This record gives sequence, C-alpha cells and structure tokens, in this order.
Amino acid sequence: MATVSVRYIVTNMDEAVAFYVDELGFDVVMRPAPAFAMLIWGDLRLVLSVPGGGPGGGAAMADGTMPAPGGWNRFVVEVDDIQEKVRELREAGLPFRNDIVRGPGGAQILLEDPFGNVIEVFQPARDEDQ
Repeated sequence: MATVSVRYIVTNMDEAVAFYVDELGFDVVMRPAPAFAMLIWGDLRLVLSVPGGGPGGGAAMADGTMPAPGGWNRFVVEVDDIQEKVRELREAGLPFRNDIVRGPGGAQILLEDPFGNVIEVFQPARDEDQ
C-alpha cells in the first residue's frame, strides 16, 4: 500500500499511463474511467486526472478555472545510475528542463512527462563520491 499520493493533471490518459509504466516502471493499480488512473511505484501512489473529465481531481474550480499540467512541484524517482537512466530517457526522446546537477546530497535532473509535469530523477551521493 502506497504511503504518499501525488496527483498530476494530464491531457491524454493513454499517453500518460504509457509514459509512467514504460519509461519509469510504475504499475497500474486501477483505471476505472477514461479520465482517471491510479499508478504505484514503491510507496508512491500517482493519481492521474484529465481536466474536465468529470467530478474529482480534473473538475473545474468554482470560478471555472480548469486544472492544468506543469509547474515546478515534483516527486523524486531514485535511481542507481543517473548517467545510464538519463541516456535511456534521452534515447526515448523525452525532454529535460536541465542537465545533471551535482551537489553534496547527490545528482539530479528534471525530466518532463508528456504534459510538462516535472519528475526529478535523483541519484544519492555514495560514500566514494564524497
């Protein structure tokens, strides 16, 4: 059972599910409607909603404002070898917002899903890196 849930707004559910399953290794928990899916990766539950897809996470606000993908908030996918994972993702034609940044805690890069939502790909620092 996941302990953390994050909701992302996407504009094409088939493409979103394929991206998260095929590129990042998520599993589908449920997909009961065309505008909604729930995926899981370890302790992370990712809830996907299409804007205007009915009641719930994709519903318009009271003033009519529709949810939209994008922004800077993100969840982190931890990898053992960031260079290799970035190479695989670039070969798949996926977009990044930056290049790998290294700091005292490790290395990170910001990947975008097909809708502009951000995923941080992160490799923690190892003892031999310090």
